[in-house]
Amino acid sequence: MTGAAGALGVLVVDDDFMVARIHTQFVERTEGFEVVGVASTGQAALDDTARLRPDLLLLDVHLPDMTGIDVLRRLRAAGDDVGVLMVTAAREADTVRAAAAGGAVHYLVKPFDYEDLQVRLESFRAAHLALSGSGAPGQDDIDAVFGAAGAAPSVPVSLPKGLSPETAEAVQGALRDAGELSAGECADLVGISRVSARRYLEHFVARGAAVVRLQYGGAGRPERRYRIAG
Repeated sequence: MTGAAGALGVLVVDDDFMVARIHTQFVERTEGFEVVGVASTGQAALDDTARLRPDLLLLDVHLPDMTGIDVLRRLRAAGDDVGVLMVTAAREADTVRAAAAGGAVHYLVKPFDYEDLQVRLESFRAAHLALSGSGAPGQDDIDAVFGAAGAAPSVPVSLPKGLSPETAEAVQGALRDAGELSAGECADLVGISRVSARRYLEHFVARGAAVVRLQYGGAGRPERRYRIAG
């Protein structure tokens, strides 16, 4: 359900009302998106999807009545191709595989920062816009939906607003030369802010051009470290 000024409608699904509120605020901060509803159970998510017709679900895995994977499977079984972005603390390989098999557009592990969600929302919007025209999509449009082909893709065709191809090339070059970098290390090498570096790196992850791993050690949250995919 495209909202005012062409904004894409998002249904937030999480049984923790505080988490749902944070995710709602994250979505509302992102240009081109608006929250059209919040659901706290799997059945409510199914009912609200049928009633509100959102463009995208932010879907938790752990719900009180069924899993988010169950919700995803029921949507697909009913022929509903609504976009689904899994946002969950679940990191089991079987769950990730099931989400991918069900056609989830992305899988984001909690806890995450706003920038982590932002790049995935922007990636979803780029793919949505690529297929919104009346004519047949070109190869660039198709690549925006599926991601660039190849083991180590070049800079993705569609960059979100605020990201430049030149800086993207520099970030990707630094990542390729170093082998693996944190956002802070990448920022120092390229000469940009840590927040900007993380936006580029997370965009590459969202498009399949890079992968991220969590490095644990010491107090505080684990460090996110990035490398070129393939």
